[in-house]
Amino acid sequence: MSLVEAEFTYIREKTGATAGNLSVQIEKLKKAGYVEVNKSFKDNYPLTVCKITAQGREAFEKYVKDLKSYLKV
Repeated sequence: MSLVEAEFTYIREKTGATAGNLSVQIEKLKKAGYVEVNKSFKDNYPLTVCKITAQGREAFEKYVKDLKSYLKV
């Protein structure tokens, strides 16, 4: 995996979100075109990998820029 993708379990651990809540948020990001979701199996266990898209990266960078502008940083 590269720095632009992460397994569902990693994201859940880092955010402290519940699996259900995280699933809903990822689905919203997917519908917006910000992430791609790839589902497969690893050792007979489901494996979900989320990868940020170019559109998602641009939206995030704009969000950070706007936030800095708002905070006058």
